[in-house]
Amino acid sequence: MNRAENITPRILTWAREKMGLSVEDAAIRLGLKSTTRGTAIEKLEAFERGDVKPTRKQLLKIAATYRRPLTTFYRVNPPVTGNRGEDFRTMAGAVTKEEAGLLDALLRDIRARQDMVRSILEDDEDVRPLVFVGSIQMTQNIVDTAQIIRQKLGITDDDINRHGQNIPIALPFEALRERVENIGVFVLLVGNLGSHHTNISERIFRGFAISDDIAPFIVINDQDAVPARSFTLIHELAHIFMGSTGVSDAPSTVASSTESARVERFCNDVASEFLLLSDTIQGLGRFENFDFAAGAIAKVAEGQKVSEAMVAYRFWRIGYISDGIYQELVAAYTARWKDKKLKSRERAREEN
Repeated sequence: MNRAENITPRILTWAREKMGLSVEDAAIRLGLKSTTRGTAIEKLEAFERGDVKPTRKQLLKIAATYRRPLTTFYRVNPPVTGNRGEDFRTMAGAVTKEEAGLLDALLRDIRARQDMVRSILEDDEDVRPLVFVGSIQMTQNIVDTAQIIRQKLGITDDDINRHGQNIPIALPFEALRERVENIGVFVLLVGNLGSHHTNISERIFRGFAISDDIAPFIVINDQDAVPARSFTLIHELAHIFMGSTGVSDAPSTVASSTESARVERFCNDVASEFLLLSDTIQGLGRFENFDFAAGAIAKVAEGQKVSEAMVAYRFWRIGYISDGIYQELVAAYTARWKDKKLKSRERAREEN
């Protein structure tokens, strides 16, 4: 039986913990079996202590389960964590170690892709740095910033007017994505590590931006609601225009007490202005009733072809609804999306 003799045992422990797995969970994932020689947990602990070396087949399984290259386990020391930018998230709920591990593995994979693309582009003599990356400041006016981004994407009044009427509405997501990619930004829809077993909830992250003047990347979590994708796309694009790299979640009512939180709110405001021009909602007034607010938001969302959650955010930011009503609305939209996903999974099981 060929065993991986030259691996570093403590790297096994490091990789497991980075993936957010306990010894018990990892032993199950690795398919280790309890025998008269010891339990599955004891076998993994023996690997990690270095008392027993895993077979080459077992090491391959470990590398796949922990989402690490095989060569990682032959290093003397764990690899240094790469620069993945800032964490702009204001997480409302707790994130488990396993969820954090999945996100870390995904961001690591995205970084590797981006590095590869940048290397390829750098070999092209015709490639020039993208001057719009890092070109705006948070001190700039929200409306002006949104207009700068529209102009860069080549979006005119004709593009956002419906059927020749003077009613500005947002472009569909795919049209927006094409415009963004045309200016040199790579846009990926990714929400897992290649299988549904590794799905990463939109609660964990909505988007990720790599602000790079050669190969900027935007990642949108495809586990999120489809209507939310346009908002995430423009939000992450705003990060790139600011020159900020990092991972984002849903808009929050948490006060912007840190620089990261202020950057995040700025990008949220720019995205909401970009997709829902101020002129389209002026004069609606304040809504003190949840049902009235929900009805008005649904009407605007349908008319402007944007998500209700985005309209609710905009209403909250301009003072049309209170913090409490906004939070109630977000909870209602989240519950509706979860119910829709559950019914979709049930239908898929029935069809199979």
